[in-house]
Amino acid sequence: MTISFNQSPQNARILSVGAYRPPRVVQNGEIAPRIDSSDEWIQQRTGIISRHFASPDESLIDMAFKSAEIAIARAGLTFEDIDAVIFATISYPFQAPSAATELLTRLNNSTAAAFDISAACAGFCYGVAIANDMVRSHTAKNVLVVGAEKLSDYTDPDDRATAFIFADGAGSVVIGVSDHVGIGPTVWGSNSQTRDAIVLNPSYLEYKNNPGKLDIGWPNISQQGQTVFRWAVYAVAPIALQALAAAGMEPDQLDAFIPHQANERIIDSLVKSMKLPESVAVARDIRTTGNTSSASIPLAMDALLTERPDLHGKSALLVGFGAGLVYAGQVVELPPIPQKSN
Repeated sequence: MTISFNQSPQNARILSVGAYRPPRVVQNGEIAPRIDSSDEWIQQRTGIISRHFASPDESLIDMAFKSAEIAIARAGLTFEDIDAVIFATISYPFQAPSAATELLTRLNNSTAAAFDISAACAGFCYGVAIANDMVRSHTAKNVLVVGAEKLSDYTDPDDRATAFIFADGAGSVVIGVSDHVGIGPTVWGSNSQTRDAIVLNPSYLEYKNNPGKLDIGWPNISQQGQTVFRWAVYAVAPIALQALAAAGMEPDQLDAFIPHQANERIIDSLVKSMKLPESVAVARDIRTTGNTSSASIPLAMDALLTERPDLHGKSALLVGFGAGLVYAGQVVELPPIPQKSN
């Protein structure tokens, strides 16, 4: 017996983007005293001026729903039109059931395919890659890709290495059918030999297996800052250029660059290493949003389109990189001017 697939591949693109930032803005001055630091030191080290923290009673799903609601409306669709949800996050507090299925209940959509991705700061780009393949293969028509994090729950406010970096927020895109190619090939992979450079720890299973060795405490993020910085600076630029080449483009043909918002010095280094011309708009949402891991690229995309509405429908290179150490990048056509706006 031969398996047949009678439908020809179809094209896909990002139809819309939606973003949600919690109302509470946390300036560096609120964080610096606990880590014996200063606003100037934090800005010089990361470029971060402020970030958003969710309130204690605002959940990861609350934020994800608000961004998803905007994205779906901007695509001119209803909740029922979504037939798959891909949820990228590392801060959902349950192993199972998934964050994606909890989000479905908020959308009053109980039948769509739904699953989570744990690829940290590359998670959103992983989701875009999978959604693109789903649409192209007729597995789904409209896929909601969500990147959302409540990292304030997992950040030690007394840790000088991380207290000022991480923040909260959610971003969503709807990926659907297009009459032309709107998402290029994805270049992705990992450097798993350095997988422990960023860790959300300790886990309950680690404690259960080694009860005498670990003080379980409250889970928090730890990272080897210099290791991560060096890897991002030297390894990510070639990956980004590979993604650009895979789409058949040169740096001077690109309209926008939207990297993971980890550190402004890393962004500056990538721009320099890739030799991007000044004509390329570079997302720098890190300054007022901080590092929101899986949420950072859709949040930065929305912010860039708000600042530069002329970029709607233009090309953008997305590159995510982080814990694992995992990475993914692709060239996309940015969403058109929204059909509806909340």
